[in-house]
This record gives sequence, C-alpha cells and structure tokens, in this order.
Amino acid sequence: MFKPLFLRAIACVALASALSACGEGDANAGRGQPPATVTTMRVQPVRWSDELEALGTAKARESVTVTASVSQTIASVEFDSGQYARKGQPLVTLVQGQQAASVAEAQADLRNAEQLYERSRRLADQQLIARADLETQRAALEAARARVATQRATVADRVIRAPFAGVLGLRLVSAGSLVTPGTPITTLDDVSVIKLDFTVPESALSQLAVGQRVNARSEAWPGETFTGVIASIDSRVDPVSRAVTVRAEIPNPDGKLRPGMLLDVGVERAARDTLAIPELALQQNGAVASVFLVDAGEQVRETPVKIGARRFGQVEVVEGLKAGDRIVVEGTVKLRDGAKIKDVGAKPAAGDEGAAKPAGER
Repeated sequence: MFKPLFLRAIACVALASALSACGEGDANAGRGQPPATVTTMRVQPVRWSDELEALGTAKARESVTVTASVSQTIASVEFDSGQYARKGQPLVTLVQGQQAASVAEAQADLRNAEQLYERSRRLADQQLIARADLETQRAALEAARARVATQRATVADRVIRAPFAGVLGLRLVSAGSLVTPGTPITTLDDVSVIKLDFTVPESALSQLAVGQRVNARSEAWPGETFTGVIASIDSRVDPVSRAVTVRAEIPNPDGKLRPGMLLDVGVERAARDTLAIPELALQQNGAVASVFLVDAGEQVRETPVKIGARRFGQVEVVEGLKAGDRIVVEGTVKLRDGAKIKDVGAKPAAGDEGAAKPAGER
C-alpha cells in the first residue's frame, strides 16, 4: 500500500532535480555566450542649426477686386487679362454723355458768374454799389466753381483707374456691359513682394523674432528656395488651436510666387550647442526613445532619452545623455539590457562626421 506512494515521491524528487539542473545549465550557457559585436561612439556637443517648419499661404503685397462705384454701361475696356498696370492707369471707361454735358453747363455758369463778379467789383471800387452786393456776387462765383468741381467728379467716377501698380487678373466684363457698385471687373495684385502667413505653436514663440530669416519652397518650383524675413508676429494666440500667426515678406521680382500658393516654410533658428547622435543608435518603442549606454565593463544598459530636432540622419538629445558618454551605434538589434559587447570600430562623434550643411538645406 505504501510502496506506490513511496515510488511516486521518489519520481517527483528526481524530476525536480532534473529541472533544477537544466535551469542551471541554461544560466551557465547564457553566461557563456560570446560578447556581441558592435560599433560605439562618444557623445560630444555639436553646433546645431535647424528650421522650425510650417505650412504657409502666399498673399499679394496689395490686392483688390476692381469694381465700379456707380451704375452705368461700359463704353470701353482698356486693359487685357494678365497685363501689368501702372498706378492711375485707366482700365474701364463708362458711358458719360450726360455727365459731360453737365460739366459743360456748369462751366458756362462759372464763366457767367466770373463776369458778374468782375463787373460788381469795378462798381464797388467806384462806390456805385454796396459792398454787400459784391459779397453776394463773390458767393455766387464760389458756388459756380463748386458745381463745376462736382460735375467733373461725376465724370471721373466714370473712368475706373488702377489704385496701385500691379498685375491684372482675368477680364470679367466687356464693352456694353451694365455694371453696378460691387460688380467685379478684374483683380489687381501687387506681387513684387509676397506676404507669407503661417502658424506655429505657442511653444515656439520664444524662437521667433521680427527680421528672422525664412526659407520657402513650392512644389511648383522644385529645388528652388525663396528667402525672406519675418515682418510681423500676431499679438494674439488662437485660444482654440494654441497657435500664433506669423507673417513673412519674400521679394518676388520674377513673379514666380502667386497669391494663394501653398508653401513649405522653414524659419531658421539660432545656432546652439547641443548633443546629437546618429538616428541609427536610437531605439524607438512607441513614444519612448532609448539608447544602449556602454559602461566601464563593456556592458550595455538601455537608457531612456528625450529627443529634439532631427537633421541629416542625426537626432538631437535633450535629456538622458551627457558629453563623453559612450553609446552603441551599430549592432543594436542583437543587444539586450546587461549584455556584454565587443567594439570593432568606434564611430566618430556626431560633430566630426563632416561639416554641417547650411540650415536652409534639407
């Protein structure tokens, strides 16, 4: 009766001993693994200059939709679509027969008033009429002059002129068309300078200043960079998006940029000294970034880091490393925390890999 129980107990003890021996064998095998072959580098401060990136919309320096100020029929159109217009250049002339006749009538009344006043002045000098009669004639003369000016203004309203120099848009009317106040005739844009409006997060406000250089790029002109400066920064931050609007001005002498274009904007930030490592050395697990830090015993320790900007295959390290730390650059795939390594060739520090490219390049 007790023999089966005794045999079962012996079997359990034997099994436990075998499992224990197996575990020890695995541990010994793990400790006996050869060091991982890697490449390391020393982290050193570098001179870092990058761009604050955004998307912006181009606007003309001055822009207006040309309309009429009165209701009238168009007598003649004196421009073509896309034409450059000088300031004050006539664009459209409206029918003005009645107004021209009113000007002639007012001018005739003015001549008559001038003659009456001149006669009254001579008689007053001879004391043949009262001074009050002379003042009455003077007032009549001034009124006649005012009527002439009024009638001439009505004629001027029938000639629509360019309010400033710029490029005209499409012609939207023809001779004989009836226009009313607000009827669009064409557009006029001064594109000698382009206003570029874009938004940046409020956290970037400390990195912006009037006069700061801006580089803009358009898909319409691949490989070309348009350079300008920040002209103004909005005085308010949008309470919904927590962003602030920035306006840059970009010279546009060849007219390549047009209002309404979408541009990639890069605001050059001041150069600073920072720590940078190759992107190859960075381990990314979701939102958590880390590197393998090498200690004095040629053993690695996975260390979390906080990263900043990126450029040219490098990444800025804001927190987690200090100058002189040694990290693994190549061979990180086969590493785990606490593993031994064998360095087969140290990489130069990030700042020694060659001269940094200008901040405007990408």
